[in-house]
Amino acid sequence: MTGSVRIDVDGLLLDCDGVLVDSHDAAAIAWNRWATHWAPGFDFHRDIEHGRRISDLVAELIGDTSQVEVAAAELKQLELDTATDVRPIPGARELLAACPPGRWAVVTSGNRALATARMASAGLPPAPVLVTGEDVDNGKPFPDPYLLAAQRLQIPPERCAVFEDAPAGIASAREAGVPTIVGVGAAAAPVTLAVADLRAVRFDGARLEIARDALLPQTGE
Repeated sequence: MTGSVRIDVDGLLLDCDGVLVDSHDAAAIAWNRWATHWAPGFDFHRDIEHGRRISDLVAELIGDTSQVEVAAAELKQLELDTATDVRPIPGARELLAACPPGRWAVVTSGNRALATARMASAGLPPAPVLVTGEDVDNGKPFPDPYLLAAQRLQIPPERCAVFEDAPAGIASAREAGVPTIVGVGAAAAPVTLAVADLRAVRFDGARLEIARDALLPQTGE
């Protein structure tokens, strides 16, 4: 790949929704249906905090701690019901197909069933390592998810690159000590590099390569 940025890394840690899978419309349908009963006035497009766990968001939205488990379970089922209404982010299939086994992980705030269903519906291969919001005590923006993913890959966080699209995830990666953070789409926090999608991204297990003409300008540039 000519005219590229090259960064030596040993592993890729990728968020799912917004990075590998375009699930925005499906999630909006599920959340807005759920909100009619549990959080009247909530609008997904206006109010959602991307990148955080359902359980954490539901607890803040409904206020009644005794109902969080029931409300979260209902929302999870609604999201699972719409899991087929997703598509891959451009370039995701090609990038993952070329990634060496054991060198990449998916790190999502969603639950395992939802992440697995959305990736399958988008035609993406199963992740060799999948860390979900269910696997950690503290979800994004805390560092726990990315630290656990790096541990399971047996690659130090400082030798990984993270692909994220949400402020909570970017903060999580930064707190985990990951030096290279690539924002996908309209990332709302400072990142190392930013791209619109994954079509110009390559990884061979030792080097991350991104075409320069695919890089997006960042805030302040």
